[in-house]
Amino acid sequence: MPFNQLKRYNDLLDITGMSPHNRNTSLKGVFDRDITNNINFKFRAKQITPTPLDGRITMDTLFRHLTTVMIDKKTRAREYDVHRSQRLHWVKYHIRETKKNNMLVYSVKEPDGNRTYVYDKDEKYVIVLEPLRNGNEYYLLSAYHVRGKDAKRNKFEKKFKRRLAELL
Repeated sequence: MPFNQLKRYNDLLDITGMSPHNRNTSLKGVFDRDITNNINFKFRAKQITPTPLDGRITMDTLFRHLTTVMIDKKTRAREYDVHRSQRLHWVKYHIRETKKNNMLVYSVKEPDGNRTYVYDKDEKYVIVLEPLRNGNEYYLLSAYHVRGKDAKRNKFEKKFKRRLAELL
């Protein structure tokens, strides 16, 4: 399980043959290293905070958002997503903006509020941040591999065309 902590961008974490318990232990180790225990978990000098759930801000909620996908919007039910989970270690890499080429970083006004996107065009990977009103922090809403119809129609490249003049 610790071998997953040696993986680097753009390798995928090796979790497919693991039991759910071992898989979660391995993923939690990567998550804790990159996010929970990272006091400098910031994007462009702004602190990143987990999204609140029922008014509570917990790392467990963020871990769930980064390793599961919503399967029912009405009940807000989520289930494990191998594609998100295999790329969990990519979050820190992209938040630090280590990759410079073929990246789109922009903010857009959405129906649910303003969003800031970090989009890796080569790997079709996106991180979604919500700027907080105080201007000094972000909520990390999600990060995932863009697949299916969103990938085919270049959803995030189209959003880029209607980006705000400045990053929020």
